[in-house]
Amino acid sequence: MSAPRPRSLGVDPATGKEAFAVTCPGGVLEALADAHALQSAAALAAVVSAVLQAGEASDAELAALVPPLHAALDDCIGMMAAGRA
Repeated sequence: MSAPRPRSLGVDPATGKEAFAVTCPGGVLEALADAHALQSAAALAAVVSAVLQAGEASDAELAALVPPLHAALDDCIGMMAAGRA
């Protein structure tokens, strides 16, 4: 079993700083982190879809999308795995 990792709760609009928390299963902060992760993944999917549909992105631009896509996928898989535990 891996150690708990800090999860993003979003960005404070007043300071521009991202808030993180180590969440407990079934807790309020976990639900907030899950909602933030799903919103972020949906926004990223929309951006990637638009870039791919335009068909004019360079290989470097497409490669720049891989790390955030991987992070979003990792978060979503973590949520699904936690639901099955």
